[in-house]
Amino acid sequence: MQINAKIDDSYQQKLEAIQQATQLNTVEIIKHALDLFYEKTALTGREKNQRLLEILAGTGHGPVDGSVNYKHYVAEYLDEKFSSR
Repeated sequence: MQINAKIDDSYQQKLEAIQQATQLNTVEIIKHALDLFYEKTALTGREKNQRLLEILAGTGHGPVDGSVNYKHYVAEYLDEKFSSR
């Protein structure tokens, strides 16, 4: 991919300063900048899971402790179902 871009004087000065300090060419500097930006903005697995939980929060129903006490709730349901016969 080829990119043509115009940058103002302040960015040109920054680019030249980075080139002098690192001896990297413009393409290498852009690649490093993209890598850094990608690392900062890409979501980790944990962050993806957190976002999914935020989206799904409140969509289910039942007791809030259902994941911990599900055996108790199943036993209670079965007792009610079969004791009424």
